[in-house]
Amino acid sequence: MPDQIEGRRAASEALRSGRPIDKLYVLSSAKGLGGLIGEAREHGAAVIECDRQRLDRMSQTGTHQGVIATVAAYAYGTFEEILRRAAGEKLFLAVCDGIQDERNLGAVIRTAEAAGAHGVVIPKRRSAGLSAVTARASAGAAEHIPVLRVPGVPSFLRELKERGVWIYGAAGEAADNALETELPLPAALVLGGEEEGLHRLTRELCDRLIALPMRGKTASLNVSCAAAVLLYRMRYGW
Repeated sequence: MPDQIEGRRAASEALRSGRPIDKLYVLSSAKGLGGLIGEAREHGAAVIECDRQRLDRMSQTGTHQGVIATVAAYAYGTFEEILRRAAGEKLFLAVCDGIQDERNLGAVIRTAEAAGAHGVVIPKRRSAGLSAVTARASAGAAEHIPVLRVPGVPSFLRELKERGVWIYGAAGEAADNALETELPLPAALVLGGEEEGLHRLTRELCDRLIALPMRGKTASLNVSCAAAVLLYRMRYGW
């Protein structure tokens, strides 16, 4: 099946058939899309308004009619599913605060599953999703760990804090050395985007900001590499 669906009727039929739609791109100036947009939101899809030039660049058919839907490779998980997975254990999550590269997100999902995390959390907007590229980069891990998509990372972190979960933010400029700092569970590791890092509100909600020591001349690690070290550090506390 295609990873992308173009046209109003095709997108509507895909939603009604239960296809896991990741994002619905709609022409911002188009009329008569209210019903389709509402239906997409009811099914958990992120709705992104954009101009005709962007849709034309995305289109594979040249007849998008102002609507392009991208299909998720897997259905997104729920918080209840994550909690069931964590039953009898201390909650352990990876939270991605705006990772835009699908391959990076897939690599984080792969590491999180391997390290024993109970779920991966991503925002609906300004983030890569569970695309076919992400799924391939996860090397099959996306089939074995819930990926929860939330309206906003800050509100989700507030909910976690109310549940007594520690929030650790990965930030290259942080004073605390992640390899020498106690990082007890239950906890969530928050990873920022490739360019911006942690967003301001996300940063303010972290109980502690942590960094990996950089002994060489390289200024930082790729987000998926940093995630691998930090998730295993948190899980096994070497």
